Amino acid sequence: MALDAETMNHLIDTTARFVREKLMPLEAQVARDDVIPETIKHQFRELGFFGLAIPEEYGGLGLNMVEEARVAIELGRTSPCFRSLIGTNNGIGSQGIIMGGTEEQKRKYLPMLARGELISSFALTEPEAGSDASSLQTTAVRDGTDYVINGTKRFITNAPHAGLFTVFARTSNFTESKGEISAFLVEAPTGGLSLGPIDKKMGQSGSHTCDVIFDDCRVPATALLGGVEGAGFRTAMKVLDRGRLHISAVCVGMAERLIADSLAYAMQRTQFGQPIADFQLIQAMLADSQTEAYAARCMVLETARLKDLDVSVSTEAAACKLFASEMVGRVADRAVQIFGGAGYMTDFGIERFYRDVRLFRIYEGTSQIQQLVIARNMIRNAKNAT
Repeated sequence: MALDAETMNHLIDTTARFVREKLMPLEAQVARDDVIPETIKHQFRELGFFGLAIPEEYGGLGLNMVEEARVAIELGRTSPCFRSLIGTNNGIGSQGIIMGGTEEQKRKYLPMLARGELISSFALTEPEAGSDASSLQTTAVRDGTDYVINGTKRFITNAPHAGLFTVFARTSNFTESKGEISAFLVEAPTGGLSLGPIDKKMGQSGSHTCDVIFDDCRVPATALLGGVEGAGFRTAMKVLDRGRLHISAVCVGMAERLIADSLAYAMQRTQFGQPIADFQLIQAMLADSQTEAYAARCMVLETARLKDLDVSVSTEAAACKLFASEMVGRVADRAVQIFGGAGYMTDFGIERFYRDVRLFRIYEGTSQIQQLVIARNMIRNAKNAT
């Protein structure tokens, strides 16, 4: 059920004020220290942000897709690490449980995720299985009333802080590339589960990833998501559709922040006796960025609206992710150009955002994967129509 307009507007205003007054002033500090202060984590919990997309009956706010996208746009106006802190609890770390978990699993984990008492991670990617998720090599072998998991997951967001992992593993046809894939809810700490060192990344300081290693990690059969073997891959794909819309909304917010900063700088920076905003080639860059960001915003909110109507949006979500993530990269590049030499220096933060947004074209499905999804769906639909 959608929030009433007054409540939703209050939530957006609260989010915007929190971003402006609490998060933006910490951007440089978090980039330097690679740590989000505990006070900010506490405020996220108090505001209910860990449970934005978790149903009310399990302690969350129960936002629909349009509402979630609007909040994500506001959170996108600051360093992506802050959004990433709550991202897995609202997205890939909880949606699998919401969509495919048993009632017992939902009641056990979702309230803790909504309160931010438990951080979740989505353990799908492996050293040899990234875009081709169906080729994963992690195995889960039934042994009495347990499963024994072996394998390594790579680049797992929030893994260093997670108390719950949604782990995808092959449960049959272990030597075949298309064997049965299942999902498991693995708590940390658990014997046989260990973490690699925190990855050193190009950008997004404050958001942490690392390897997750399973070495004869024994979990009870009740850890099988939904209690059904072989449903894991379908669950992963359903979760990614929603996640792609969320990331697209974040890209819109980041683009709008970069445009606002670029415009402000262009209006106060003078060359040849006038603000550089008066030069038509600067205006062209501002206009192109504004146009593309507006197009992405419209795409995201319209696709979110369709998703809330239970319309299949696999193609549209992929199109949003492709366009929005590529768009924000172009906007960031223009922002550096408008700032000139200042844009290349750390003092203004533009170079940091330039590095931060580069990841959006890779995670939640690369741009190339989105192209494949879109084209394959087009071809399949054309064949079905004939």
